[in-house]
Amino acid sequence: MRAPFPLIAAVLVAASFPSTGPAQTLTSKHQLPQTARRVPGGAAPELILFNGVIYTGDGLQESKPETVQAIAIGGGKVIAIGSNEEVQRLAGPQTKKLDLHSAQGGSYVFPGINDAHTHLNGAGQTKLNVDLTGVPSLDAMLAKIADFAKSQPPGHWLIGGNWDHTLWDSKTLPTRQDLDKVTAGHPTFLDRIDGHISIANSAALAAAGITGKTKPPQGGAIDLDASGEPTGILRESAQELIYKIIPPPTHDERVRGDELAMADALAHGVTSVQDFSEWDDFLVFEDLEKQGRLNLRITEWLAFKDPLATLLQQRAHHDASDPLLHTGFLKGFMDGSLGSHTAAMKKPFSDDPNNTGLPQYTQQQLNAMTLERAKAGFQIGFHAIGDKAAAMALDAFDQPGVSRTARNRIEHAQVVDPADIPRFKKLGVIASMQPNHLLTDMNWAEDRLGPQRAAYSYAWKAFLDAGVPLAFGTDYPVEPITPFRGLYAAVTRKNEQGTKTYFPENKLTRGEALYAYTQGSAYAEFAETRKGRLIPGYEADFILVDRDLYKVDPPAILGTKVLATYVGGREAYAASVSAP
Repeated sequence: MRAPFPLIAAVLVAASFPSTGPAQTLTSKHQLPQTARRVPGGAAPELILFNGVIYTGDGLQESKPETVQAIAIGGGKVIAIGSNEEVQRLAGPQTKKLDLHSAQGGSYVFPGINDAHTHLNGAGQTKLNVDLTGVPSLDAMLAKIADFAKSQPPGHWLIGGNWDHTLWDSKTLPTRQDLDKVTAGHPTFLDRIDGHISIANSAALAAAGITGKTKPPQGGAIDLDASGEPTGILRESAQELIYKIIPPPTHDERVRGDELAMADALAHGVTSVQDFSEWDDFLVFEDLEKQGRLNLRITEWLAFKDPLATLLQQRAHHDASDPLLHTGFLKGFMDGSLGSHTAAMKKPFSDDPNNTGLPQYTQQQLNAMTLERAKAGFQIGFHAIGDKAAAMALDAFDQPGVSRTARNRIEHAQVVDPADIPRFKKLGVIASMQPNHLLTDMNWAEDRLGPQRAAYSYAWKAFLDAGVPLAFGTDYPVEPITPFRGLYAAVTRKNEQGTKTYFPENKLTRGEALYAYTQGSAYAEFAETRKGRLIPGYEADFILVDRDLYKVDPPAILGTKVLATYVGGREAYAASVSAP
């Protein structure tokens, strides 16, 4: 690790990064940006934080990551780091100062979290509608639906969801008859927490014209009962049969929901998100930016399945160099989820021997669409949970005409055949993963997969050892937005009670995990020269937390409290002083 900066200037004069290759190699001392001393006559900092333990992000994966005492901010960027004396010498009459020890009770500063996988609109709309996150039983789910239905006008659709039947003792899926008892005639459609299956009541099925004779679209399924009638469960693309008839949220509802989701992210130390919402939500974010109300950095993904002409139009709609808001890669779906038994597997599920999941494309379709979009200059990311889905995505990337420097991605990569892991490296593909999924899935994942496949599931360390770049996120609202839950999972591979361990050979060090949540995720969106570090010239995106994430015992990571979140040097969130 290189020596701490003595006094570092405002301007980044040189930076050299490889266009492809493992993100984790970017910490090499030979590849760190070079800086010049402060330009004479430069403006004084707007803010100085001092008397703290500030992790700059350099050497994160080494045993002694770099820390400094003080940091100076100006124009939305870091302009200096160093000792208290050196940095405070830069202060002018208008410079605000924050004593990190006395003002925050001994807080620690880390680069802001760049969440590599979110769904802000889904989170926001769930908060505004029927939120079934964490309901412990079918009865509890029905009681919550009944309570919400009482407040809604006749005929109003009940939507939302986030239920998870694997948390219930029965482990059985709800039915339309269950919902009919409590929905008072309201058409109702509620998704499972992973979004890959949903439950509809009879009114919703009737509104969509779905019967036992309805043929599901490619990649979808309509569950039928013993009499050949729909149970109410729609899987994967079959959900679109109902989604397309549900009245969309109004503009005001989108604004309210999106702002709730963004506030949640900021309160948990997230300063940037790579997000897959709807185009209308992107327009909401754009309006908020114009009004000066957007305080979270958003890279918005576009839908891989949309026509190329639409994608080109959407890409051209907004300045791609806007550091606060812009469009990013094309998000496509290869399959569903393990929890819903819809992940595309090479061999059947161990607990469902006649089922290998639901691929969303044929290989021929996928290859043709991937090649067309790659030639148009798009970065592409595929949702792939099962090993067959991951292999199909890799096959699509392994075509002449698909760039190996485009930083194409596979999202989730939860179950990957060990023989396919080296292909990520060969094709320049990033593994964009969410360690917090393990905390939910480890209760049943081995039952789904069997011990042999389970041993190579959620294989973060195996990817890293193979030289594959990692980018970490939360998949909010499938999981809570807090990154500290994922950090704990990554370094322990234990449940939150500490009573069960899941194949510990794939644990990461704290530095490796923090790198993937900051610089690794920045690399995945071509932003590693401006985000993820607290060094001069980089965006002043950082968080103040109440404990040293490198030194506390692993269980204590779960209790981490964010004291403040700064985006572009501006305070975007501050914890209440009266909060416990």
